[in-house]
Amino acid sequence: MATGVGSVPFLDVDTTCQHILKFFPDIPFWPQFVKRSHFEDMTIQASQRFPRIEMDLKKNSLFISTTDTQVNELISFYEHFMAEDTDYFAISHEYAAGLYKLLELIEKKPQSYGPFIKGQIVGPITFAGSLIDAKGKSVLYNTEIMDTIVKGLAIKALWIVHKMSLADKMAILFIDEPYLSGFGSAFTPIQRVEVIKLLQEIIEYLRSRSNVLVGIHCCGNTDWSMMIETGVDIVNFDAFDYMDYFLLYRREIIKFLENGGTVAWGVVPTTSFTGEETLDGLKMQLEKGLNTLYEWGIDRNTAAERSIITTACGVGAIDPDKAERILELLSGLSSIMSGIKRD
Repeated sequence: MATGVGSVPFLDVDTTCQHILKFFPDIPFWPQFVKRSHFEDMTIQASQRFPRIEMDLKKNSLFISTTDTQVNELISFYEHFMAEDTDYFAISHEYAAGLYKLLELIEKKPQSYGPFIKGQIVGPITFAGSLIDAKGKSVLYNTEIMDTIVKGLAIKALWIVHKMSLADKMAILFIDEPYLSGFGSAFTPIQRVEVIKLLQEIIEYLRSRSNVLVGIHCCGNTDWSMMIETGVDIVNFDAFDYMDYFLLYRREIIKFLENGGTVAWGVVPTTSFTGEETLDGLKMQLEKGLNTLYEWGIDRNTAAERSIITTACGVGAIDPDKAERILELLSGLSSIMSGIKRD
C-alpha cells in the first residue's frame, strides 16, 4: 500500500482530494495546501489555541508573545487540556481545507476505500525549533513553553484522530520531525533522551485515548534507533537518498519488525527528483531494501506485511507538474508491488 507525506503544491482542493482517493484508495492522505494558504504551513497549521504563541501576518511566521495576558492564557490552556476538550483545540477549516474535503468525499462512499486514513502533525522538536523566546533562546530550552507545546500537540493530534476515525476507518497519524535531520550535529542542540521523552508523551497520550497507528516521519538522515525507541508503529524515511544509512540499524530494525512495527519506505524522490526516474528503477531501489531484510532473516511475507511506500518527503515545495509525476510514480509502484492495476 502507498500513501503521501502531506504537503502538496496544488491549489484546487476538491480536484486534488479526488485524485488522492483515486490513486491512493488504500490509505488516502490528508493534503496540506501550503501554496494555497500560509495557514497550512505545518507549524502554523498546528498553532491554534497555543498560549503565548502568536502569528506575524506580515512575515507569515510564529513568535512568542510577551503580553500581560499570558498568565490567563496559560490557565485557560491547562483547563481545556485537563478537561480533554478536543473541540477547543480543533484545527479550523481555514487552516486545513484538505482534511475537511477529503473526509467529506470519503463519507459519501466509504466502501470504496481501504480501512485507513492518514494524517499528520508537526512534531514538538520541529515546532519548538522554529521559535525563539523573549530572551533570544530556542524554545527547546524553555521548559514552560515546551510543556504547552507537547501537551497542545498531543490533544490536537487526538482531535485529528477522532476527526479521521469515520465510517469504521482507522486513523494513521504521522508525527513530522524534519528538524531531527542530521541529529547529533550542532544544529540539533537537544539530547537523545529528551527527544524520546517528548515524542513518547504524545504517542502514549494518543494510544491511551484512541485506536490509532502512530508514525514518525523524518526526511533526512537521523538516529533511527532513537526513532524506533519511542515505540511508534511506523517509521517513515527517505529510502531514495538514505537507504544505506537507515539499514545500518540492523538489530533495531529486526526487533522493530518482529514486534509488529512497519517501515514506510520513502522510495520516490522529492528534492532529488530529476524527472528521469522510472518505475523499474524505483522498484529496484525498494527491492534493495527488502532484500536486505530477507538477508537478515526476515520472512518475505512478514517484510511485505510490514512495509508501505511513500514519497521521500512532502511535495509542497516542488513544481506542480513534477509533483503530479512523483505521485503518479508512487501510485504506479504500489500497483506493481501489489499486483493491482489502477486506471
